[in-house]
Amino acid sequence: MHDDPTAHRPARAGLRFPVRTAVAAGAAAVLVALAAARGTGTTASTPPAPPAPPAPAAADQRGESSDDPPEGRALTPFDTRHPAVGRLDAHLLKAVQRAARDARRDGVEFRITSGRRSAEHQQRLLDEATEKYGSAEVARQYVNTPGKSAHVSGKAVDIGPTDADDWLVRHGSDYGLCQVYTNEMWHFELLTAPGGECPAQLRNAAG
Repeated sequence: MHDDPTAHRPARAGLRFPVRTAVAAGAAAVLVALAAARGTGTTASTPPAPPAPPAPAAADQRGESSDDPPEGRALTPFDTRHPAVGRLDAHLLKAVQRAARDARRDGVEFRITSGRRSAEHQQRLLDEATEKYGSAEVARQYVNTPGKSAHVSGKAVDIGPTDADDWLVRHGSDYGLCQVYTNEMWHFELLTAPGGECPAQLRNAAG
């Protein structure tokens, strides 16, 4: 005689209902917890706001003379934040920096006494020279016009002190740097390839 196949069905049915009830209750609890969390803003943290950009530097009140070396402080070839240095032609600046590093090994420090100039700055220098020497013709031997000055285009640099000039006169061509005028041992331009030969010097800025 076989067992009655329906003998255990009520027991199995009775087990299923408590499981469904427990699952439903658990889901409800999760939903309640999520809703409460949303209300308190703890489900996801708000990403932090990006940092504010730095405030722009105050404008230089010197206007057209902003490329003047700062009073009381000599510029080096590495003071690129100053317009007189930072706005030099990139190839010229790189050559001067290389030379400065090598000169330092010989105990010689480069200083930039004048670098890139605005056209207004150059004209002011020419006017001052004209007043000093009494004529524009004589002044032009020392200060070029804004339209011809390599300082205005950022392709000339004046180096000091004298021992640095002397070092660069002797070694400048190794970096492509050449003294341009015989009456200005401090004025250098990038006029040849490194290791090349510098062109003949001009008598003065007037040519």
